[in-house]
Amino acid sequence: MSLKKSNNFGNSIKAFSISLVSIIIGLFISVFFVMWAKKMGFLSSTQLLFTSIWQGSFGQKRQLVETFVFATPLIFTGLAHAVAFKTGLFNIGVEGQFIIGMLSASLLGLIPGLPGPVHIVVIILGGIIGGGIWAGIPGYLKAKLGTNEVVNTIMMNFIAMYTSNYFTMGPFHKPNSASTNLIQESAKLTRFLGVNYRLNTGILIGLILVFLVYILFWKTTIGYEIRAVGLNASAAEYGGISIKKNIILAMVISGAIAGLGGAIHIAGVQHQSMQLFGFPGYGFDGIAVALVAKSNPFGIIFSAILFGALNLSSGMLMLNGIPKTITYIIQGIVILFIAAEYIFKILSRKRKKGAVINE
Repeated sequence: MSLKKSNNFGNSIKAFSISLVSIIIGLFISVFFVMWAKKMGFLSSTQLLFTSIWQGSFGQKRQLVETFVFATPLIFTGLAHAVAFKTGLFNIGVEGQFIIGMLSASLLGLIPGLPGPVHIVVIILGGIIGGGIWAGIPGYLKAKLGTNEVVNTIMMNFIAMYTSNYFTMGPFHKPNSASTNLIQESAKLTRFLGVNYRLNTGILIGLILVFLVYILFWKTTIGYEIRAVGLNASAAEYGGISIKKNIILAMVISGAIAGLGGAIHIAGVQHQSMQLFGFPGYGFDGIAVALVAKSNPFGIIFSAILFGALNLSSGMLMLNGIPKTITYIIQGIVILFIAAEYIFKILSRKRKKGAVINE
């Protein structure tokens, strides 16, 4: 048992090291883009980039609080992607499931006369059910018909966005605005630093969910089967594990987490549904969060804070004359290096199989 724990700890350290090196390389390469944009030397560009990111995300109390506000939805979307990744699925539809969670919360939050705690529970359940159903559809199609979940979930994203716009600008449209009415006070999450700060109890729900997902992965039969299907579907099926059932289940869980994140975002921060002219991006950023964290629930907390800080600091970068797209370049480079590790693993496995066949 101790040897197994030691191996798990060693693998965790290795995964963390790869992510850390990828982040450092991403920042290092981004310095050259700053040099090109500002016509400055390497050291001056490095100082300007790091100072801008720090001041824009952690430099003052308000920036620090807002970093956690930006990180909160990424915890949910990162966890949603982690569940799908553990099953060997690529749930691009987390974006749409997050939108459905926001829409559900916006509409349910308009119900008058509900006591505060009850109203919050109604909103949370609405987000969970909405996101779970939205992800369950492509999950069912994948399991029963063998369709590609990437294509289906991408299409579901657009359906979610336009469905949200229909209700926002149609039956529940607030006159003279591009939004619904504000949700009831009973439906709003508590902002524990006061009304001037947007940080709310949603981040605590996110942290609790991190522990629940960890327990799901490592302490339950469901989690064992999900991981088994992700590691080797054929071996899992040979061992009596239903691949189809776990594909659907994993997609539903993934969507439920994303939908919950959308509901929390409305109840804690936005308080109304707004017309969408594009995707909010939380679901897509969640891909990077999960990849950097290696789908580790606890790693997702730190990864979400990192990407929340990068997204928030874009304003400070612009003030200092640095294009805000630098933050996207950093994210992209980090993802490329982490993805490269998976490619090397795949190539290594193919070489080993080829060597065995040749023998």
